[in-house]
Amino acid sequence: MKDKIVINGDVFVPMLTEEQIAVRTKEIAAQLSRDFEGKTPIFVGVLNGSFMFFSDVVRHFEGDCEVDFLKLSSYGEAKISSGSVTLLKDLNCSIDGRHLIIVEDIVDSGLSVKYILDLIKEHNPASVSVVSLLVKPKSMQYDLKIDYIGFSIPSEFVIGFGLDYAQKYRNLRAVYVLSEDEKNGK
Repeated sequence: MKDKIVINGDVFVPMLTEEQIAVRTKEIAAQLSRDFEGKTPIFVGVLNGSFMFFSDVVRHFEGDCEVDFLKLSSYGEAKISSGSVTLLKDLNCSIDGRHLIIVEDIVDSGLSVKYILDLIKEHNPASVSVVSLLVKPKSMQYDLKIDYIGFSIPSEFVIGFGLDYAQKYRNLRAVYVLSEDEKNGK
């Protein structure tokens, strides 16, 4: 793991290690396996950011399942959300009467999750659960239940493990945050 990453003069330092993420992901997958025992849920990955976490959760899920993807856009090239969500790719499967597990990389304001929940409730799923690797509780602007949370983090910009900065740095094996020195202008 790199001890720092410099992007456009901004210094990012590790927040969560690859090992911490792996342990917590296995715990979440084990809980999902228990909670959905005897059912065949559809795991819905929210692209692009969730792809690494999504694949690890599905790989460790013990039971039958299906997978599908939604692709949304709310950030563009910025470090903060644009405040609007655009659907770029819809589901390819029928979700009527099915158990859905929505897998997110991060829940910040909650806008994307609210958008997804509003979108899919019209299709009468049997249940909908939301899993997110990261949640920023102090940034949440909507009253949403995130059923399975990897880590609660401060309201700071993070990159790595699927999370990007202008579509780059998703391939980092850990999660990085802007260093305290950078935030304090040192």
